[in-house]
Amino acid sequence: MKRIAVLTSGGDAPGMNAAVRAVVRTGIYHGLEVIGIQRGYSGLLHEELMPMTLGSVADVIQRGGTVLYTARCEPFKSPEGQRQGYEVLRKHGIDGLVVIGGDGSFRGAQKLAELGMPTIGIPGTIDNDIPCCDATIGFDTAVNTAIEAIDKIRDTATSHERTYVVEVMGRNAGDIALHVALAGGAESVLIPEAPFSLDEVIRRLERGVARGKKHSIILVAEGAGSGIEIGKHLATHTGFEVRVTVLGHIQRGGAPSARDRVLASQLGAYAVDLLRQGASGKMAATQNGALAAVDFETVFTTARKPDMRLYELVNMLSI
Repeated sequence: MKRIAVLTSGGDAPGMNAAVRAVVRTGIYHGLEVIGIQRGYSGLLHEELMPMTLGSVADVIQRGGTVLYTARCEPFKSPEGQRQGYEVLRKHGIDGLVVIGGDGSFRGAQKLAELGMPTIGIPGTIDNDIPCCDATIGFDTAVNTAIEAIDKIRDTATSHERTYVVEVMGRNAGDIALHVALAGGAESVLIPEAPFSLDEVIRRLERGVARGKKHSIILVAEGAGSGIEIGKHLATHTGFEVRVTVLGHIQRGGAPSARDRVLASQLGAYAVDLLRQGASGKMAATQNGALAAVDFETVFTTARKPDMRLYELVNMLSI
């Protein structure tokens, strides 16, 4: 193996740059040429490839987003697009590829691996919705960003004696909402993986008011429902003054936390090591704190669930 490439795909996540940096510098350390592919699979199809040097990734470890950019690419989902991507890699003498992204990005990586291109994936998504790993790159930063917002919202909620509904990201996974609810002392948390009753949320609010509570915060993962609609429902059925905040894409930006930088650096270097060892079709991850290589097929067929003990703890502590 003499030349490898790296791309970022799907939604950006804080820490992706740290992972790119680790891939580039580990590759160069071992005498490999490293090529950066801009704009994910779309850039691959359009041959947006550029040589990466040590200087290419200087001063990026602290930056959010991705210096390689990212884009969705419908054409790459077809067998024709995948074959075209494979041919572009071969045309440019690429011997191995590192893909940083989530489930959709990994499925594209698997197709390239099946065509004969050695490919390793690195889990990078703020939702933490990839199974078989301790955490995904960007999750810790997103939680910290959201908790900072919750702390500020609680100040104004207290001042005005209001109920706030805060919607956070998490289309298919409620991990952000769950961790933020626990760390922020929320009164209720609604996640897509657990059935919930708005009547029970209302009862919790009313119990709080009965014991003298002046404000409440309800955390909603976007996959569990619309924060705006839930806020309207609560206001209508309680008569309380309810405000809604949708944090949105603010959770994707910002400097990555130290934890995300360390994780990204570990996984970036490990991905290069796996390629050098002849591995392909695997995700570089940590499991119980140790580095592990997991087959893509195992990732795709393993159901991922949040830690419901945390869900129960939120409910217990919010009595």
